[in-house]
Amino acid sequence: MEFRNHLQPTEGPDGSGGRPRLPLSRLSLTGRILIALVLGLLVGVAFHYLVPAGPVRDDVLVGGVFYLVGQGFIRLMQMLVVPLVFCSIVCGAAAIDTKTLGSVGLKTLLLYLLTTAAAISLALGVGNLINPGEGVDMSSLAAVPGDGDAAPLDEAAATNTMDTLLNIIPKNPVAALANGDMLPLIFFALFVGIVLARLGRRVETVHSFFVQFNDIMMEMTSLVMKVAPLGVFCLLARTFANVGFEAFLPMVKYMGAVLAALALQLGVTYMALLWVFARMGPLMFLRKFFSVAAFGFSTATSNATIPLNIETLEKKMGVDRRISSFTIPLGATINMDGTAIMQGVAVVFTAQLFGVPLGPAEYATVIATATLASIGTAGVPSVGLITLSMVFNAVGLPLEGIALIMGIDRILDMCRTAVNITGDAVVTSIVAKQAGRVDMAVFRDPDAGREVDDVRVAVRQ
Repeated sequence: MEFRNHLQPTEGPDGSGGRPRLPLSRLSLTGRILIALVLGLLVGVAFHYLVPAGPVRDDVLVGGVFYLVGQGFIRLMQMLVVPLVFCSIVCGAAAIDTKTLGSVGLKTLLLYLLTTAAAISLALGVGNLINPGEGVDMSSLAAVPGDGDAAPLDEAAATNTMDTLLNIIPKNPVAALANGDMLPLIFFALFVGIVLARLGRRVETVHSFFVQFNDIMMEMTSLVMKVAPLGVFCLLARTFANVGFEAFLPMVKYMGAVLAALALQLGVTYMALLWVFARMGPLMFLRKFFSVAAFGFSTATSNATIPLNIETLEKKMGVDRRISSFTIPLGATINMDGTAIMQGVAVVFTAQLFGVPLGPAEYATVIATATLASIGTAGVPSVGLITLSMVFNAVGLPLEGIALIMGIDRILDMCRTAVNITGDAVVTSIVAKQAGRVDMAVFRDPDAGREVDDVRVAVRQ
């Protein structure tokens, strides 16, 4: 019978045999994440508007199942961050000769600082163009510091600056590992990698340990990634079930300013730098990097995208892993351009809302402080709101302004995370290209790296 022939096992183009697969099983990881993203948004909105409040919706589903699964997935990724970042940087630093490491490290650091400063300046410009806080006077709701309070605030900002710089050097590396302090962790990992590179064959056993442990962490990450669509669905369903769309209406100008600045940073600043300094096509880059940006958007954590970012740069872009395994974890900690943009727009928004005048000196202070704050920002969801208080204190803005934007920060956090990780990849590509560590044949091949997105497990007899 013809019907029965359709059910017979056939060998597909990938050489796999056995029973036919359902369409869903043929989807790549990117496709599954995008479907989960859309479904999570729709389910969340439906819960917010159509399902009446009650114990089943609020406690069992939104605050129970969605919260447990979503946060469980985030914790799985966070579990991998410290050992993965440490081993990646040690291996990356040890694999590059000392001369190249110095050149790559300095160039990477300067580019990260440059793009962050440009992001804040762009955000301040867009904020003053859109004027998101004008038309509403909330100065009576908060005590704005006067001239007599300026000195203590300046001293606090200076103290924070000095402490942040000193805290890069860990007093106790083990404590930094245990507490997940990323800057001291990166400093110590870089130091270990440099020493391994200098000693060479004398420390082959230690070097092999870090390489093999890094392979273990990458494999663990691949296993965790298989549950990413479920985690993404629950995270977004819970977010939109709690927030809905009405919460966005009073803040639409603020959101528009942040999104406009993020779009300009990604589409203009990054792509111009990529073309001018690396001669790599922006459209091809964006096409190949879309899956990483989509995952970063879904999870709102730069750290969770580290392994996928490194893998994509190597397999799809042709970037040498020895470069990316050093620059990507570093960028996930110190290159927070999207966070800096949010802070720049939030400064303008809050200043206008509470009637606090800001001049050139204050804007210069915002640029310097927000750059430093973004360097010390951990790549985890919504942490930018915590460091925003440091920026507000530097120019005497009331912290009440932060409470006004917390309700919608999750959506913006997802957008700025996508920008953060794109900036990491652009800087990595530029540094690798100038060091002669990019295979342009791989970059130009539109089909290169398809295996990065394929999470199918083919069982072959």
